[in-house]
Amino acid sequence: MDLLDDPMPGSNTPEFTVSEISGTVKKLIEGELGWVRVKGEVGRVMHARSGHLYFDLKDDRNTLACTTWKGQISGLGVVPEEGMEIVAEGRMTAGFQSKYSLNAQRITIAGAGALMALLEQRKKTLAAEGLFEPSRKKPIPYLPEIIGVVTSPQGAVIRDILHRLRDRFPRKVLVWPAAVQGAACAPEVARAIEGFNALSPGGAIPRPDLLIVARGGGSVEDLWGFNEEIVARAAAASDIPLISAVGHETDTTLIDYVSDLRAPTPTAAAEAAVPVRHELAAWLESQGARMATATSQTLARRGQRLADLSRALPRPDGLLDNPRQRLDRQADRLGPALFGAVQKRKVQLADAAGALRPAILQRRIAEDRRRLDALTARLAPALRRLVATKSERLSARTARFDPARLASQNTVAQERLSRAATALAKTGTSQVKALRQKLEAMDRLRETLSYKATLARGYAVVRGDGAVVTTKRAAEAASGLEIEFADGRLKLGGRKSPAKATAKTPEQGSLF
Repeated sequence: MDLLDDPMPGSNTPEFTVSEISGTVKKLIEGELGWVRVKGEVGRVMHARSGHLYFDLKDDRNTLACTTWKGQISGLGVVPEEGMEIVAEGRMTAGFQSKYSLNAQRITIAGAGALMALLEQRKKTLAAEGLFEPSRKKPIPYLPEIIGVVTSPQGAVIRDILHRLRDRFPRKVLVWPAAVQGAACAPEVARAIEGFNALSPGGAIPRPDLLIVARGGGSVEDLWGFNEEIVARAAAASDIPLISAVGHETDTTLIDYVSDLRAPTPTAAAEAAVPVRHELAAWLESQGARMATATSQTLARRGQRLADLSRALPRPDGLLDNPRQRLDRQADRLGPALFGAVQKRKVQLADAAGALRPAILQRRIAEDRRRLDALTARLAPALRRLVATKSERLSARTARFDPARLASQNTVAQERLSRAATALAKTGTSQVKALRQKLEAMDRLRETLSYKATLARGYAVVRGDGAVVTTKRAAEAASGLEIEFADGRLKLGGRKSPAKATAKTPEQGSLF
């Protein structure tokens, strides 16, 4: 077998490099398929960090890789989603590694049926999230001060809205220009709704009290920007009440489902935004008249009721007749009652004064003096008898402290004390002896357990700077060492390493 390339004589097959083959394929593909339209189902979709878009187009047999560069995405028209059936337009190109792809520069939905299927899929997704629930819809203000309108400033829609508002009830209107058709429609409308919500109430540009998103009629493709999910989510997240007026009465888009109120036309949206000023003034006038009539009728009824009640009340003079009669009777009884009370008090005073005559008082004083003299005569003998009794008691108590008796009692006490002292001395001697024996036993146990017994077997204790040294590092760090043997201690100067420790007790440190 020949491993070297040795052309056979007469062979005219040319040789190509890899780059030549790749360049030729690139020219063939880009020359024959310069601009193509490809229909298929979107497969994998990837948004790169660089901003480029990569996706696959596939049918039942093959897959075509597609690339849209960052600067081309804004012109696509429709951003591809997985499962969407589209028609992609662009240029075929071949790159390195023998791969080819489609540089997609324009994308359209493949037919109205596919658009409706995609719309139904988005409706199901948003409905499952609860964005269509009536409970989350906000009430439309009756008479907003400022109305924000999101629409194209060049179309007839804004003129119709302004004209209708001027006819019904002139209000301040803020217009946020936005594309209402094409690829720029969805992002611009979403940014307009978010921008109105970001305004501060009472700021330089005041925040609207009501939003109207409006567009005239058109085909499904023309209104498709209002079916984009970004627009629906922006409308659902709006804190400002929002009226959608997209297309004619028969046109329905996603924003209609999430808005707080759907108007069939932009003109109808203006009518729903404000009442008719003349009708409101007439209604207010009629309400004022009704209020005045009701007030006058109420006052008349209350006056009649008051008159009826007043007729049922008695006369003021009649209310005071009985109290006046009672007052007169009490006034008539007051004079005789005072005179009788005075006479009664005089009689009581006379009775009391009869008992206070001078003769009676002198007789009572003489009786009290005689009683006092009798008690005085009895006082001196009573005091003498009391003193005699106390003296006898004192003599009896003094006899108990006779010196001879005290001496005999002292002798008995001394004998008791002597016997107690003898017994105490014997008890103390026996206790001291027992304690001394216990102390000697403990001392022998201490000597047995002491580290000095270990020193007697040839070990030593090393100390450095007054502390027990247990490691070589500590010995080297000490300024001086002291070694304790069984017969004394030896001091060493300088930083010398002590001998290796071979034993250690918790109380004394290392032994060696």
